[in-house]
Amino acid sequence: MLKNKRTKLYVHIQKGLYLKYNNEIYKVIDYMHVKPGKGDAFIRTKLRHVINNNILENNFPSKHRIREVEVKSKIYRFLYKTKNLFYFMNIENYQTITIDNILMKNIEFLKEGMNFYIYFKIENNIKTILCIKMPSTVILQVQETMPVKKGDVIQKSSKIAILETKNKLLVPVFINTGEFIKINTYKKSYIERIITKKIK
Repeated sequence: MLKNKRTKLYVHIQKGLYLKYNNEIYKVIDYMHVKPGKGDAFIRTKLRHVINNNILENNFPSKHRIREVEVKSKIYRFLYKTKNLFYFMNIENYQTITIDNILMKNIEFLKEGMNFYIYFKIENNIKTILCIKMPSTVILQVQETMPVKKGDVIQKSSKIAILETKNKLLVPVFINTGEFIKINTYKKSYIERIITKKIK
């Protein structure tokens, strides 16, 4: 029986397309056909790097065609880790995968039970992990923070807190131990305090 293989074709640049440029994989997030008064027409593109989210603006000739890269993403839940391996579960089919510590170096604020997008490159029916992406924001509990003296409040507007994930983060002086805060994982910065309701 023949397997259903995806045919790789050279295609025109379009929004949402994944492509390889300078040996890196990008997603086309915006493009525009430009016809200048002089010279040849071209395509102005805005590309987002799949792994580090850096934005690259680049122009291609109007008739330029590229080989599409097949990239898929799935939501996985972080289960636990051993010495060098991290275990994730696909939330749709409950299958688990293990990921080597090398691919987890850029992951911070990691907590059991969190959901992550895992991106795969598919080539010749072989699936390879490209990267693991944190949610844009997470809510974590402050495990420890040093008390601030009254005189310091006037001079300082922030202090260092140790989170439940053992990460250190700069937070406002009014944040106390045991409170929950929302964090921007891209900027690695405090957003706001989360008020939790007590259950009677």
